[in-house]
Amino acid sequence: MHSSQPLHFTAESTADGMTERDFTVGGVPGVLWSPASPATGTGRAPLVLMGHGGGAHKKHPSMAGRARLLTAGCGFHVAVLDAPGHGDRPRSAQDEADIAELRAAQAAGEPEGPVVVRYNARLAELAVPEWQAALDALQELPEIGADGPVGYFGIAMGTALGVPLVAAEPRITAAVFGLMWPDALVEQARRITVPVEFAMQWDDERIPREAALALFDAFASTEKTLHANAGKHFDFPRSEADSAARFLTRHLARTTTSPA
Repeated sequence: MHSSQPLHFTAESTADGMTERDFTVGGVPGVLWSPASPATGTGRAPLVLMGHGGGAHKKHPSMAGRARLLTAGCGFHVAVLDAPGHGDRPRSAQDEADIAELRAAQAAGEPEGPVVVRYNARLAELAVPEWQAALDALQELPEIGADGPVGYFGIAMGTALGVPLVAAEPRITAAVFGLMWPDALVEQARRITVPVEFAMQWDDERIPREAALALFDAFASTEKTLHANAGKHFDFPRSEADSAARFLTRHLARTTTSPA
């Protein structure tokens, strides 16, 4: 366990079969989505940690949509933290400088990968211990528990922060990644042996095909699946969220004790 920090719920609402609870852990804001009607039996359900994309936040429509698939559809709990400098968290001077450098590269038509890789690697150093503290606190909730299965789902920046987290965190036993350069992640990917589903865009104008394949290749998992979709970076299909839900159900639900 890491330095224990309490989880404080700050708001709660329920709609369409899903309960949404805002929380903070050590000053870091997050959201926990849960089934409005928990499954019978032990009352516990698997937990999926989700990482949002760059420039987004914990309640971005893509996060809420994926959470609905996993809560109402699969009976899971889903937690998202605002990444450093995102959502309800103020940007630091270094954040502002990195973002200005990215905008300048984009305006000049220069490759943005080197800037994004450096920026995300810096955020990951901050975010990984925050996620571990949040996981400690979430596992103290009776509906999650310290011995329940945990998965991870993060695309783009969610992968840049998630690969270091999964490499460092043995409690996470299945992960979904995609749409990220390998440069800062290969060594950590080589330490990941849990089942992985990885998605890429075959015609991605930002992340070269060879780069995406290199990251997939780096995972040491004996069970890993590559989804290559036709189209450019922002053509990433919504069907990948459905596939991720099936993958996480397959790997997390099978480790949950079902009532006889």
